[in-house]
Amino acid sequence: MAVRTLSFRVLTSWVGIARLLAVLLSCVAFSLVASTGNFGAPYGTWCMFSWCFCFVVTLLVLLVELLELCPLLPLSWDDFTSAFSMLAALMVFTTSVVFPSTFISSPCTGSVCARQAVATAASCLCFLAYALEVGLSRAKPGDISSFLSTVPGLLKVFEAYVACLIFSLLDGYSSRAGLQWCVAVYSICFIITFLIIIFTIGRCLSYMPCPLEKMLVGYNGLAFLMYLTATILWPFYSFKDSQRPSSCGKDCLWNKRLGVTFLTIFNLIAYLVDLIYSTRTVFIRTPT
Repeated sequence: MAVRTLSFRVLTSWVGIARLLAVLLSCVAFSLVASTGNFGAPYGTWCMFSWCFCFVVTLLVLLVELLELCPLLPLSWDDFTSAFSMLAALMVFTTSVVFPSTFISSPCTGSVCARQAVATAASCLCFLAYALEVGLSRAKPGDISSFLSTVPGLLKVFEAYVACLIFSLLDGYSSRAGLQWCVAVYSICFIITFLIIIFTIGRCLSYMPCPLEKMLVGYNGLAFLMYLTATILWPFYSFKDSQRPSSCGKDCLWNKRLGVTFLTIFNLIAYLVDLIYSTRTVFIRTPT
């Protein structure tokens, strides 16, 4: 029976150190919040899920690379780790904003609030660790060995994640056809972007009948135009003849629609940058 050796160099590289910090800091964050017992409601559940999910998956990534099991997996490991690090950075960043704004009151007194504050600080540092991993593992110009580690690939993860945030805020859109069109835009673009990510990780893009680069240019252009219509129609139909209620809490429909408006703009900008970058890559060749 063959004995598998351990590759400790994955723990001493800069990417490995960033992952170890992410594991430690995410563990500190969810442990401190769990000790307070104050993490109920959807926002608290989301925060705990984000920390635990990132902790578990990052730990598994370290174990797989430590045991050198990457070649045995039926997927593109570099694409998977690049996509996950970007996703984890976005999830932890969102959590670092949502948790203190929802659970930490002012003035902050007592041991419970102190633990929540330390957990927030650990979450912010965890985001920096994942952001560092994204920067270290990003493909250099000209390197196309793993698509999801390139700028367009990372933008695909960002676009899919923002779409998920939009879905979490959607409410009361069935009464107007303009809002229904916007929801269709969010859904169609999310599904196609998500499939691109999955096919890339699963090494299925080579079976496509057309070149990937040109297909992405066409899709990014179409997605940008669709999001452009949503950027105009969503605020028009959402706030037409309506004012913000005097008592509008975090679950207020007006606030949710305002959040969807800003997230739509974020994704519009992301698809525009994606379109410009992919167009430059395909049609503008730099002289060698």
